Amino acid sequence: MPENAAPDGAAPGVPAPPGAGAGRAGGPAAGTWPAPVRRPTGRDVARLAGVSQATVSLVFSGSEAGRRVSDATRERVREAARSLGYRPQAAGRQLRLGRSGMILLAVPNILGPFFGRVLEGVHEEAGRHGLAVVVSSGWGSATLAEAATTSRFDGLLICSPDDSQLGELPADTPVVFLDADPGTDRARPTVELDVAGGMRAAVEHLAGLGHRRIGRLRSTHAAYTFRVRQAAFEETVRRLGLDVVELGVSLNEGQPAAREAAHRLLARPDRPHAVICDDDVVASGVYQAAAERGLRVPADLSVIGIDNVPVAALLAPPLTTVDLPGEELGRAGVAALAGLLRGEAVAPVPPLATSLVRRSSTTEAPPGAQD
Repeated sequence: MPENAAPDGAAPGVPAPPGAGAGRAGGPAAGTWPAPVRRPTGRDVARLAGVSQATVSLVFSGSEAGRRVSDATRERVREAARSLGYRPQAAGRQLRLGRSGMILLAVPNILGPFFGRVLEGVHEEAGRHGLAVVVSSGWGSATLAEAATTSRFDGLLICSPDDSQLGELPADTPVVFLDADPGTDRARPTVELDVAGGMRAAVEHLAGLGHRRIGRLRSTHAAYTFRVRQAAFEETVRRLGLDVVELGVSLNEGQPAAREAAHRLLARPDRPHAVICDDDVVASGVYQAAAERGLRVPADLSVIGIDNVPVAALLAPPLTTVDLPGEELGRAGVAALAGLLRGEAVAPVPPLATSLVRRSSTTEAPPGAQD
């Protein structure tokens, strides 16, 4: 091989890493991994194109100064970059703009399946705006305030906050609240879900099937979204003249806590023949407790959840649930935040519609349960 030729697989003008080409026939030595090939730099591009490193920086800066480079030189630099596989780093441009290119999505429980739906929508919309997403859970007001005062994040999305997690945030930090009280900070956008409408639809569905005593496993968390659900539940059962049997459950403790609460609910002498749960994970705990007590869903017990996460359709029987459009919530939140980052006024977003997804876990009340 000529003295100045690059080893196979290495870009011209870019030094090969130590050991490159070794073990080609049989791969790397046993128990080792090959060192990664060094990324080409702006200096490598400058050397190949025969220009200064400053010229390379100007070409890829996207600034007005970069337009002073001649078309021929600009094309020579870009061709050198393509041949080397050079990708200009965004950090320098972001530093000049005073941006990190990252946003923080704060959710109460990263293991909650509903928040996976929200994150899907956030990632999708963030990609359209050239933003990267960092997810945090278990945060408190002090943690959020610290995140808001550093330069690590361009803006914050705060989803379904507990009252204890809210505190004063710097006025110059772009923030959008998701599934939160619109009165939390009237100077900042809030994207709501019509959880009240979803709860009313769930109660009316059971009443239409002849159920007169409704069980409810409600969240014990002090968050706006659960207060709205509870208020809608109480208003609807009162309007329809239904009896209620209620127990609280911690959603963060998952199915085991839901199963235990469901056992207590179903052991009552006045046990209901229909139950509405504050999320689908709790509903799955009701399924388990019912089976352990010899009760069949829906013949002996109709069950409704909230969220419509993927597991809802996989339960046996498939779960009737209120669909909360988490993906749409995430997309709308990022769209509003991107507008704030551009310095635009953001128009209020109407509450996102929810809907009752009827599956096989609800049926008519058994004889005697309608009295």
